[in-house]
Formats: sequence, C-alpha cells, structure tokens
Amino acid sequence: MRHNKNFNHLGRQAGHRKAMLSNMASSLILHKRIETTVAKAKAVRQFVEPLVTKSKEDTTHSRRVVFSYLKQKEAVTELFRTIAPKIAERPGGYTRILKTGFRLGDAADMCIIEFVDFNEAYTLGITPAAAAEAKPKTRRSRKSAAKKTDAVEDATVVEGEAKKAPAKKVAAPKAPKTTAAKAAAPKAAKKTNVGKKM
Repeated sequence: MRHNKNFNHLGRQAGHRKAMLSNMASSLILHKRIETTVAKAKAVRQFVEPLVTKSKEDTTHSRRVVFSYLKQKEAVTELFRTIAPKIAERPGGYTRILKTGFRLGDAADMCIIEFVDFNEAYTLGITPAAAAEAKPKTRRSRKSAAKKTDAVEDATVVEGEAKKAPAKKVAAPKAPKTTAAKAAAPKAAKKTNVGKKM
C-alpha cells in the first residue's frame, strides 16, 4: 500500500527525477532565477529550500550534506558564500514563483522561480532588516494617517492666526474641472495577456 505517499513524480523515474531537481537547483543557485513549468518549480522549491536553511550554518558537515544533493562544487560555494549571508535573517520562504502565462507549443503553465532577496525590483535595493525598520507595522491605511497630520497642522496654523488677528476667513470658491485638466491626468496602464491562454 502507498497511502498518503503523494508527491509529483513529474513523469520520471526516481533517478531521472533526482538528477533533474539537482541540476535545476544548481542553476537556480548560480543564476538566482530560472524559467520553468509551475509543476517543476514547486518541486524545485521543496528541494532547494531545506538546502538554503542548511547553508546558514557554515560547517564542513553541512557543506558535505548540501554537496550530496547538488553534486556541483560551484553551486555549493555560491550558496554558502553569497546566498547564505544575504538570507541569514529570513526564517524561511527563500524563493518566489511568478507565473508568466502558457507555453506556445503545449500550453504548459510557465513561471519564473527566483530567490526573494536577489530581485532588485522587489527589494528596491534595501536589505530585509533595514526594510523592516523603515516601515512601521500598522493596520490603518497610510492615506488616513496623512490626512490626520494635515488636519493637525491646519489646526495649529488656524489657532496661531486667531491669536494674532481675529479676522474672518473667507473660503475661496472651487474652480470647476476643465478638459485641459482631464487631458493632463495620466492614462490607465495597458492590459496585458499575461496568464491568458493564447
């Protein structure tokens, strides 16, 4: 019986599957991002994330264990020297999968799998520790906080003016929106066919 032994065999025998996952994990470590199918990406994520966790402790034993899975010296060196210091503070979830649509030949669901800390567009060049300190965690929207600070500033300015001279304030009439103002407004972003069947 094989009850509850369900994982994706990827249509391959055990030896072929292990070799493929090892090669894909090594490519991911060396290039920081690879393009593949969603099924293979999910299998590679399960394969590589425990190895990245193992690389946080740089000992001879952990290097040998990782090498037994990857079987490439260059990938092991890159993992321990470059990737491990950068992900030292992260407790897990070292990779992300971004779906890119469907392959033309067989309509396979394609994606990009990449290391989270090595994508400059997402991290904006900020280290994870600095990003956590810079942005305070709040459950309120940022717009309401900005409005409150503006209201407080206006209140202090009005109080200061009232003490100086008790003159009446006259509100300026609002100008109606013109077609020129509408034309100057930015246009909405174009819709793309990413993720749609061709």
